[in-house]
Amino acid sequence: MNLKDKNKYKSDFKTELDHFATKLEEYVSTNNGDWTIKGFIDVYKNIYTISSDTKIISKILEIHIFPQILAFAESINYKIILAEKQNWYPDLTFVHQENDEVKFAVDLKTTFRRNGKTTGFTLGSHGGYFKERDKDKNIQFPYNQYIGHYCLGVIYTRTDITDELSDTEIFQVEDLKDEFEVTNQKVGNRKVTNVNKLSSITSVIKDFDFFAAEKWKIASDKQGSGNTANIGSVFDIEDLKNENGVFSQLGENWFDEYWINHGIATMLKDGKLHKITSLKDFLTFKGRTDLHEKIVSKTFNKK
Repeated sequence: MNLKDKNKYKSDFKTELDHFATKLEEYVSTNNGDWTIKGFIDVYKNIYTISSDTKIISKILEIHIFPQILAFAESINYKIILAEKQNWYPDLTFVHQENDEVKFAVDLKTTFRRNGKTTGFTLGSHGGYFKERDKDKNIQFPYNQYIGHYCLGVIYTRTDITDELSDTEIFQVEDLKDEFEVTNQKVGNRKVTNVNKLSSITSVIKDFDFFAAEKWKIASDKQGSGNTANIGSVFDIEDLKNENGVFSQLGENWFDEYWINHGIATMLKDGKLHKITSLKDFLTFKGRTDLHEKIVSKTFNKK
């Protein structure tokens, strides 16, 4: 496939993904912005609220919007292939139904607001498949077979800032009961609270912002999680939504080269040998100090 055709597929896909993202808030929210998911229900009509733990929220959101994602893919003439294993990249592979050379990687990424920014998220590994782009280890298809790599991002506000599962509650709702159904007082040792309406239960998250972004355009030059080889995102909400990451004025080639060499390339600094873990140092190492001004520096803010 020639570059012109690739760019046309890429432009069309991003336009459709942007449009799709704008419709998701209405799908997952009540009129006042609360998440429509209140918890899990059992056969006895007990409703168990959920923790605001980010991993739990992310998985439930993924399940919640997955029917919409399937419908979206079909509407733009793509099929979806799910990652075969939990830790594989990406979450979703979009493959054009008439040309299977056209593939796009899409990860669902969630983050919550904190102090006017977000806590950020990881954008996939910068080792393994990212470096060996013709290999298929821990990735659905080799990295270089994808025309583009995207995030379907979700920013939300947490109603409860704790992650403790012990803080979750159990409810029964009058509107869901049969006329002569008896209210349970306890489930095991846990108290059951009775409420009149389902809407009375506080949603664990609210105020959603959905956005679509190309991965490299929202990346920072810092790792996203501890000692693992993951690329971190920027934290500023508008930067995420507007694809205004650290590399956004430099281009994808610099993003690729920096992260392939992150923590491996070394340079002399103040007479000592240092591993290169900042974009400014990397550009200096490459002899391109003229590009320092293109680093979007305001995105260096920490959590």
